[in-house]
Amino acid sequence: MTLTFWLLISLTLYCYFVYPLLLWLVARLRPNPVRKGSYEPKISVVLSVWNEADVIEGKLRNLLSLDYPKDKMEVLIGSDGSTDQTASIVRGFNDPRVHLIERPQRRGKMATLNELVFTAQNDIVVFCDARQAFASDAIRELVANFFDPKVGCVSGELIFQKEEEEEGATAKGVGLYWNYEKFIRKQESRVHSMLGATGAIYAIRRELFVSIPTRIVLDDMYIPLQIIRKGYRAVFDGSAKACDHAADSPREEHRRKTRTLFGNYQIFGLFPDLFNPLHSPVAIQLFSHKLLRVLIPLFLIFLFILNLLLSGRPLYQTMLYLQITFYGMAATGALSRYQKHGIFNLISKVCYIPYVFCLLNFSALIGTLRFFGSKQEVTWQKAREK
Repeated sequence: MTLTFWLLISLTLYCYFVYPLLLWLVARLRPNPVRKGSYEPKISVVLSVWNEADVIEGKLRNLLSLDYPKDKMEVLIGSDGSTDQTASIVRGFNDPRVHLIERPQRRGKMATLNELVFTAQNDIVVFCDARQAFASDAIRELVANFFDPKVGCVSGELIFQKEEEEEGATAKGVGLYWNYEKFIRKQESRVHSMLGATGAIYAIRRELFVSIPTRIVLDDMYIPLQIIRKGYRAVFDGSAKACDHAADSPREEHRRKTRTLFGNYQIFGLFPDLFNPLHSPVAIQLFSHKLLRVLIPLFLIFLFILNLLLSGRPLYQTMLYLQITFYGMAATGALSRYQKHGIFNLISKVCYIPYVFCLLNFSALIGTLRFFGSKQEVTWQKAREK
């Protein structure tokens, strides 16, 4: 029992702290730089949408204003059974670069993406979402990485814009966690390849695209791993930026994270060969970054139970008190997350990290239950600021 207790602690610490440190050291000692150069291929931007009338006009104006040659760019919009004015707004754009594929019945994002990519005419395909705006040079920075013939997929960076006077504990915690994830992704890319792209901004060589199973929920992980499987690299480039606001709704962040962790389980079943360190350049990364991450919620539950059983000894009694204090801080952070004045504001600042840590791990646990219960829908719900 004590061996299991310390093994679970060791794996948890390795996942969150030791692995990122080791990854950083390897990236510094044995970097694998991308030969980024001047490269200006023809590109196809693809965007699968459902009921995005409130943001689609701004998104198209953003894409059409980017610093990239007009004659080398097309924008393909797939309306997946939209019931609002999305399609009519797209049709209203009098620009030969914009093409609408409209389907009356909702089939899901992956079916729509498959159709868009197979319709695309150009060598490089850029994937994006409807809400986030690209920096003016984002596409130039993305495609410059394809100057290196070993690169098959490139992810840009999603920047969460801050509004300090309105930002609550959930948004702060999500922003901090996202910076942590980007650090890991960047180091993995420097060693060989990241494991997943940023869905809001990434690009691939069209010739490497493999049709996405319609039940998959994470195209931005499935597509890069298929490209890695083909012997190419999937890299991260922080100079290609898209902007968004961090969700300040626990319900929205819970929904998003639950879907993501459900999608990770799907990926594990589809790519068992990439866990083999004898043949896969990302085996250690998959185990350390992805597999352990979805198992951590189960580890935490068993740690607390084992700690209760061992609490008769002084050391384990102290550790039990520490666990109770940590979860108490998480609960306090949840209750005070919108407080901006006085002592409750200070409490919120102290407790928001335990709170978001528990929120994300609870969401991961629900993602696990949904996977084994097959209860996750493949159609997506929009994320919106409320």
